[in-house]
Amino acid sequence: MAFIELNNIVKVFKDKNRKDKNKGGDMLAIDNVTLSLEKKEFLCLLGPSGCGKSTLLNMIAGFEHPTSGSVIVDGKPITGPGADRGMVFQQANLMPWLPVWDNIAFSLKLQGKSAAERRAAAQPFIETVKLKGFENHFPAELSGGMAQRVGIARALLQNPSVILMDEPFAALDAQTKMEMQEELVTLWQRYEGTIVFVTHSVDEALVLATKVAVMTHRPGRIRDLIDIDLARPRDTTSAEFNQYKRHVLSLIREESALAHADAIKIAA
Repeated sequence: MAFIELNNIVKVFKDKNRKDKNKGGDMLAIDNVTLSLEKKEFLCLLGPSGCGKSTLLNMIAGFEHPTSGSVIVDGKPITGPGADRGMVFQQANLMPWLPVWDNIAFSLKLQGKSAAERRAAAQPFIETVKLKGFENHFPAELSGGMAQRVGIARALLQNPSVILMDEPFAALDAQTKMEMQEELVTLWQRYEGTIVFVTHSVDEALVLATKVAVMTHRPGRIRDLIDIDLARPRDTTSAEFNQYKRHVLSLIREESALAHADAIKIAA
């Protein structure tokens, strides 16, 4: 049995603004997605905007539920959020009134742990994400990259078997993004967790992933699941890397063109 299983996932959203009243206002967002992932894999989800990448991620997190089909993690059906799955969002969503160490240990605060217990638990993760010396800084005093490190440390502290990441580096500058990608791979290798990562960047997916799932335009389906057999650290200038890149880009461009053509039909 695979560690993460998406079995025949269908997701329909109510959309009162949809012109096609014969559909009853329903919008088919994801159609019959089946995907399995082994433990300690790093999966990146790619596809045109609106194809359902974040919706699939939220289903694994337990924030969304499929209209039909099932999500199973480590043999257990997902019916809601759980401590076995940590989430890192595009924005770090830190509590501005708490210092770094208490933001990282926020889940322990909710459990009623003392400040001393929280501080002791947070410190190893502060050091892991290279924030030693910034323990007492507040979010307003952090750069974007540092804030995301706090978000990653907060997820790691819960010791989840799965970390779910929704474009966490999208708002960062190019240099910081490269540094965070390298650090994330190092953390993944150290903690041996399973990561599902949503991105719009082909390069980012190929730098990070062991597998890349390319989704179709809406309704989202898995068009191709690609095993990335490249040595780490990944050399983005190598012929092998660029061979993968050309293949993935061709799929993305075709799906984007199809999405554009569908949008023109709907608008007509």
